[in-house]
Amino acid sequence: MTPYPPAQRQDIVEEIHGHRVADPYRWLEDAGSEATAEWLAAQDKLFHKVADALPGRERLRRRLAELLGAGSVGAPVWRGERSFFTRRTADQEHPVLLTADPDGTERVLVDPMALDPGGTTTLDGWQPDKEGRRLAYKVSTGGDEESLLYVMDVATGERVEGPIDRSRYSSVAWLPGGEAYYYVRRLPARDVPEGEEQYHRRVYLHRVGTEPDTADVLIFGAGMDKTNYYGVGVSRDGRWLTVSSSQGTAPRNDLWIADLSASPLESPELRVVQEGVDAGTGLHVGRDGRAYIFTDRDAPRSRLCVTDPSDPSYETWRDLIPQDPEAVLTDFAILDALDRPVLLAGWTRHAIGEITVHDLETGERLGSVPTPGLGSIGGIVERPEGGHEAWFGYTDNVTPSSVMRYDARTGETTLWASAPGTVEVPEVETRQVAYTSRDGTEVRMLVASRPGLSGPRPAILYGYGGFNISLTPAYSASILAWVEAGGVYAVANLRGGSEEGEEWHRAGMRDRKQNVFDDFHAAAERLIADGLTTPARLAISGGSNGGLLVGAALTQRPDLYRAVVCSAPLLDMVRYERFGLGQTWNDEYGTADDPEEFGWLIGYSPYHHVHAGTAYPAVLFTTFGSDTRVDPLHARKMCAALQHATASDAPVLLRNEAEVGHAARSVSRSVDLMADTLAFMAAQTGLALPGSDHGDELTDDLITG
Repeated sequence: MTPYPPAQRQDIVEEIHGHRVADPYRWLEDAGSEATAEWLAAQDKLFHKVADALPGRERLRRRLAELLGAGSVGAPVWRGERSFFTRRTADQEHPVLLTADPDGTERVLVDPMALDPGGTTTLDGWQPDKEGRRLAYKVSTGGDEESLLYVMDVATGERVEGPIDRSRYSSVAWLPGGEAYYYVRRLPARDVPEGEEQYHRRVYLHRVGTEPDTADVLIFGAGMDKTNYYGVGVSRDGRWLTVSSSQGTAPRNDLWIADLSASPLESPELRVVQEGVDAGTGLHVGRDGRAYIFTDRDAPRSRLCVTDPSDPSYETWRDLIPQDPEAVLTDFAILDALDRPVLLAGWTRHAIGEITVHDLETGERLGSVPTPGLGSIGGIVERPEGGHEAWFGYTDNVTPSSVMRYDARTGETTLWASAPGTVEVPEVETRQVAYTSRDGTEVRMLVASRPGLSGPRPAILYGYGGFNISLTPAYSASILAWVEAGGVYAVANLRGGSEEGEEWHRAGMRDRKQNVFDDFHAAAERLIADGLTTPARLAISGGSNGGLLVGAALTQRPDLYRAVVCSAPLLDMVRYERFGLGQTWNDEYGTADDPEEFGWLIGYSPYHHVHAGTAYPAVLFTTFGSDTRVDPLHARKMCAALQHATASDAPVLLRNEAEVGHAARSVSRSVDLMADTLAFMAAQTGLALPGSDHGDELTDDLITG
């Protein structure tokens, strides 16, 4: 019998908007305290005591590595006859950025492992200049996502300048000639109030080779909301600058355009395209001089409009691709080196990708682009100077990332590049299931299993449900390994995502967040009703906002789930805005400063709905020491609360990993994390992994609270 590590319960109760709110584990917010360090060390020891004994874990780790050995390849970005693309081979820890010369010769431009053999450096973004002679790229180390910006000479591979720090989430908009670009940078910490170092961005003009701290020219952002994110773009001919601004992750933005031929680069005369409007809008000036406006304004599933960039006011917008009643418009590309120029439109229809072909002038639908199957379409890429070809990424549950090439002259799609590794993928049957949520809304989920199996089986239900993010079919080593072992894996397209457009997103945010949790519970109940699993054999999994989802699920319906993997989660919704990037999310969730919105938050905040004497499911929290988005304190506090409260013998564990952050990580670290989480869920739900002696659940006396 192993007791949980002791965790002091403080008598902290605050009165907030008339509610008495207890916070007994506030001391665990302090990552630097000796008490927290001791508690974490004890949790780590406990985790390894359980995890190291999980049956089948080592063989599972090897199989996951095999499946990830397929590698990956990204769609090319073209500059003349030179292409830029990422690729990861079976033996590489990270994708590598390469360029292919016009004769096909490939050269490595950025290899994160060459920069840091320890594997903790990641490539965060890259953008070649308009001629393909220089490359701006961003890297971060240890998972902190802080993004140092560099510029490289493409021909020699030598750094021209950098690092420029405080460049997190910056877009780079090159001016023709490759001597200057617009970009986004945070103000230095000394110039902002304490605790606001992650905010206060500005748009600057930077000339290559000059000192950014003294020579950069401030273009935009002074005096605006501290949480604003900015995006910048410059048309291919260098004439038009666009600047967008959104308050945190709000699903709306303001947009301006400047004619750089009529005003100085250092002080562009920005004109309003959209301001103070509750919609998301982007503008791209095409080679034909028209402004193409991609918007969900008056079109929750999005539409594409055209107008004159010299007068892009709303009244002048003309629909080119109107809103579709079912599919969500996601992307477009222009192929104009044809007798009849065409536009390609990318869509997701109930989370499945498709591409249609339209007349460029009128928008009339002419046909569709053949795709390999029912999967996900990556961004559609054209040549900047025009042409008859387009490239797009493709993946589905059994197809590693590949790049397809479409030829508008012949109407044919061919494979341009496949993932470089060879891997034997198990046979998987995936079907889309429509089910009814609590309020009668129809929701969909993709359910994967091995063909021919019947009867209730161990199952994983995965969800996210927020921030307008779609969960679409993709090659996943986790899904394949679980299904290969005989399990069922379901991915629910909950409200809060964008699978059905912006209305679907808004139906799961703010005061309607409970819809997301109801959709998730209903998905679980449907899997059980269909005879695919039982509550004793059902695990749930989610990360980040999905960690909030499964945290709410386990506190609202502890009887419905056997095991929970809760990764990098938000769980204390009363104090979430005080940490990480929390203040940028209050449009999605609401703010605790407002009495009404506080009521929404406290209504479901998982940390505040842990009740002593409840038989909670087995829970594995996974946290990452360098996570600068979602502070690991959420998982620490919730773990302590559950360990104290649960009346179940099912374990509550914390897996804490150093030198890794919220998102990108090396392959070997990904394999370790997946092996630990899948083996935990397998042991709890009774899935017999290859190489294990049995599929029994963890013995009840392994841990007690």
